[in-house]
Amino acid sequence: MRSQLEKLVSQALAALPKDLLSEELRAMPPELERTRDLSHGDYATNVAMRHAKAARQNPRQLAAMIMALIPPDPAVAKVEIAGPGFINFHLTPAAYHAEIESLLDLAANYGRKPANSGQKILLEFVSANPTGPLHVGHGRHAAYGAALANLLIAAGHTVSREFYINDAGRQVDILAASIWIRYLERLGEKVPFPANGYRGEYLLPIAAALESSVAHALRHSADSVLADLPPDEPQGGDKDTYIDALITRARHLLGVDGFDQVVKHSLTGMLADIREDLAEMGVTFDRWYSEKTLTTSGAIDEAFNRLDVHHHTYRKDGALWFRAQSFGDDEDRVIERENGVRTYFASDIAYHLDKRLRGFDQLIDVLGADHHGYVARVRAGLQAMGEPPNCLEVVLLQLVNLHRGGEKIAMGKREGNFVTLRQLRQEVGNDACRFYYVMRSHDQQLDFDLELAKSRTAENPVFYIQYAHARVASIFRQLADRGHQYDPVVGRQSLPLLNAAHERRLMVAITRYPEILELAAATRAPHTVVNYLRELATEFHGAYAAGNENPAHRTIVDDAALRNGRLTLAVATQQVLHNGLSLLGVSAPETM
Repeated sequence: MRSQLEKLVSQALAALPKDLLSEELRAMPPELERTRDLSHGDYATNVAMRHAKAARQNPRQLAAMIMALIPPDPAVAKVEIAGPGFINFHLTPAAYHAEIESLLDLAANYGRKPANSGQKILLEFVSANPTGPLHVGHGRHAAYGAALANLLIAAGHTVSREFYINDAGRQVDILAASIWIRYLERLGEKVPFPANGYRGEYLLPIAAALESSVAHALRHSADSVLADLPPDEPQGGDKDTYIDALITRARHLLGVDGFDQVVKHSLTGMLADIREDLAEMGVTFDRWYSEKTLTTSGAIDEAFNRLDVHHHTYRKDGALWFRAQSFGDDEDRVIERENGVRTYFASDIAYHLDKRLRGFDQLIDVLGADHHGYVARVRAGLQAMGEPPNCLEVVLLQLVNLHRGGEKIAMGKREGNFVTLRQLRQEVGNDACRFYYVMRSHDQQLDFDLELAKSRTAENPVFYIQYAHARVASIFRQLADRGHQYDPVVGRQSLPLLNAAHERRLMVAITRYPEILELAAATRAPHTVVNYLRELATEFHGAYAAGNENPAHRTIVDDAALRNGRLTLAVATQQVLHNGLSLLGVSAPETM
């Protein structure tokens, strides 16, 4: 409905005297918004106020000129000027009835743009280091990224979901060393566990699987492992120095192939757990991209060549530097250390160049709030390599605080005393996880209340919305129990009979859905859908309550036409609730 009104306003602007507004201003899309008070109409535009200065007109006078040129339309009952120059549109009931019928025809496709009509987008999210199970913070990234992908697809974009595997670097080596020590422990070797190792119990099954796979082939005595190692932190040493020395010792004892075998085994075990955890949550990826392949595929070499050919690199103190400051970063960046090792930043810019070379128009990264400095430097790299810097969009997600009984739960990954995503899902269920994680804007910290998420009351928003969907199913079960059948043809024809105030409000709420989808996708804000579904559920529960207060307003009445009309409105409500919950990855139950 809004798009039709926008066309009418655009036609009126085009018909204004030529000397009043420039062609550029006439071509600007008018902004129409839903009114907060239905007594002021259904939609309002501030187009006259926006253009009044340029037209050298009083806003209300310009609004009158525009209003006079708006073509008549059967969906528009009245147009009026309000306040300092708003143009308000009152729609006919028939406009809403037609929109309800369109909703019923389109069903699951209602509000969605044609497939592949937008950009080709690569959406990277979660990308957790494969050094431990997913924790509750990763869960927010998973739920947000999956919901955003659904929204972008609904908006007509082609979306590829990608998980970037950080399978190169020191943290993976620490993981492998930790698992190797646990493996040696299983074989009876008395090797103290490193202070800077990964201590969680999740390593034990992986160590056991390593033993089953290789038996004693990777076994070395405790004396050979510990000989000449520096002191660890409990002995007054430095934990980082000790773990690095332990990794070096493991490489020496096991050889390159042996240590790589432990690394591959460790990564395989952790990634299998991560994949399974996400799949159980309903979050899947189109591609799992290995950081290591950036080297083997030549992607890093390609990035370096692009920077070098445009003279955007220089040597200093034996290291290779990128002139990042020339492209808006706050300092230049090392891309290759003096020992020839490429930096994480080199991998980052090579990875993003590879995304562009794969044909994606827009790159969206979902990252933690501590990556705020990441945006400028990677955009600088893209620009220096000849790519448009605005092709990269980074969404920063704030932290998750888990609460039980009003008290915050403390967590720490390295020590292994964190709540895993799997534990959270097992306690509150997938639906509550997916819903609560996107209930707040991504730029706000999220307080996840375990007790509220498990409650079956109206205070629990996911229960409240799902109950509205189930309530419609319950109405149809009551209909059958009373010996009636639903006639959808009669129901559509009877929509004009629905003229009670609560029915009008419900129609207005239902038909806002396409606009909500468009807004949520454009602003990368799944919580917009959450807020809308709560409002829609409130309107539906209110309409149901009206029937309890006054039997004349009940859905199942003796008048067949009125009954079928109200059932049609219930079906439309249920369809939108189902569509919205599906986008969020939440089920729409028939019973509660």
